Amino acid sequence: MKEKFRAIKHMWKLVILILLIAIAFSYAMFQGGFVSWFLFYSFLPFAAYSLAVAFYPVQDGIKAERRLPKLEFVAGEPLKVRTILKRERAFPLFYLLAEEQIGGSLRHAVPKEKTKALLFPGLSKEIVFDYTIDELPRGEHAFQAIKLKTGDLLGLIEKEQNSDSEDKILVYPAYTELVYRPFENHYDQGAAASRERVQRDTTMAIGVRDYQPGDRFSWINWKASAKRNEIMTKEFEQKQSHDVLIVMDCVPDRRFEGIVAFTASISRAILKKGAQAGLLSVSKERIAFPVRGGETQLQQIFYHLAKVQPACPVAIDTVLEAETFFSGQNMTMMIVTSHLTRALIEKAGMLGHKKGMVTVFLIKDEKESPTNEELALKAMGITRGVRIILVHENQFDSAFSEVSLR
Repeated sequence: MKEKFRAIKHMWKLVILILLIAIAFSYAMFQGGFVSWFLFYSFLPFAAYSLAVAFYPVQDGIKAERRLPKLEFVAGEPLKVRTILKRERAFPLFYLLAEEQIGGSLRHAVPKEKTKALLFPGLSKEIVFDYTIDELPRGEHAFQAIKLKTGDLLGLIEKEQNSDSEDKILVYPAYTELVYRPFENHYDQGAAASRERVQRDTTMAIGVRDYQPGDRFSWINWKASAKRNEIMTKEFEQKQSHDVLIVMDCVPDRRFEGIVAFTASISRAILKKGAQAGLLSVSKERIAFPVRGGETQLQQIFYHLAKVQPACPVAIDTVLEAETFFSGQNMTMMIVTSHLTRALIEKAGMLGHKKGMVTVFLIKDEKESPTNEELALKAMGITRGVRIILVHENQFDSAFSEVSLR
């Protein structure tokens, strides 16, 4: 319907232009004299150009190409987009307005002024314009098309077309480099964090990984190091269970991006430490990653975290109540949430007695303090064997050194 209306509008303006030419010619014929013919011949070049623009094929005459430096980014990174417009014929265009058509959440994160460019191509067959998105938000974003608009000098004729040029980018959540220290012993005020790397059976190598401080010289895999041009160490089978299950709260909340960023940070820290980690999130759909180790597990978790949205219809305690994902497993459970409730503490306490240790990471804004109710719930958590750690955004690196709310 919109295209039909645009075609009718274009035809109507073309009829008006032809009428103006006819009127100017009739005036010169009937009036006669230098002035009338001067006005006609002065108007004629503009009218002829307008007619030429009216029949200029913008859709077929201009091809758009978008060039991106890469297709995968980390949240907060800048993105410089280069758009190249190529023409087959050197038709003199007075102006060309190019506008990027962006879909999804990125459309609301980027001001429209940044994705528009007023160009004066003249006779050039190739026109280039750049724009920069300062901070990319997390998610999967689509660049759908490039809207092109041109017209004549009189403003009578306007041509508008969308040049198909579709690209997609994936923006992973930002993460903080953390040092994961498994909590081993329970005390009244919390737990002790082990600074040692997860112990492995050094008689059975099961793979290779990046070198990390603390690895023994004898663990280096020289063949893999030479192949990848960086130091690689052998990955050994665990002597004892250091399995960690991370449960992420996906209830709509203003701190959700902080929850995602912290989940990404601890997932990476745990897997880089040499332990095994799994992830459970319930948003629009339930996604569960079994407890595993390795780089592939990390990539799969990060890919999911790049696309997950806060759309869980129930509270995190209800999610835990309905889950059988961790039944029969003895592991450390970490719950990442921004809402601390009595029901959550009670459910976490029950799971802790049955399956192992439970830690609740409470995500707060950078300068937000815990409420009196949260302090009371923290005390309740201690009596039930649930560790509660307050984590402020932009201060994730202190997560495994904190053992109490402050």
